[in-house]
Amino acid sequence: MERLVGKLAPEFRMNAVKGDGSDFLTVKSEDYKGKWLVMFFYPLDFTFVCPTEITGFSDRYEDFKAVGTELLAVSCDSEYSHQAWIKQSKEEGGLGKINFPIASDMTKEVAKNYGILIEEEGIALRGLFIIDPEGAVRYSVVHDLNVGRSVDEALRVLKALQTGGLCAVDWEEGDSNL
Repeated sequence: MERLVGKLAPEFRMNAVKGDGSDFLTVKSEDYKGKWLVMFFYPLDFTFVCPTEITGFSDRYEDFKAVGTELLAVSCDSEYSHQAWIKQSKEEGGLGKINFPIASDMTKEVAKNYGILIEEEGIALRGLFIIDPEGAVRYSVVHDLNVGRSVDEALRVLKALQTGGLCAVDWEEGDSNL
């Protein structure tokens, strides 16, 4: 697979459901031009690790918004599955309302273009991509299916990228650049 970091992000157009489950929409890469985007893929709805990540990002939504960044979750499930998961209570194994849309990559084309499709299973690895306002991939991390990502680390890297400078190991907001 060709590297994505430093290159224009593959374009996408997907059906999605609003984070409150109220309606469907179409999300496309052009919608995010001029904005930072954290787009993260997860394997399946109604599973165990996935809701911890999605709700973790949702709980920190205002922190991402405060630095001019949109969030978008993606899986190969249908938008109808996403909606049912959002509308089902957490106590009954559902996701509950979240603060950003979940997109449906039913064709698996987007996961394939981002290099994270497990073709034999028809699902995506846990891939996270930070895309800058010009549409370039500035960061990517891909996890095994069993391991969730760190919202704190995604936010830390995002803020480091936004400085435009050189950031040493363990750089935190407020630290000087090299």
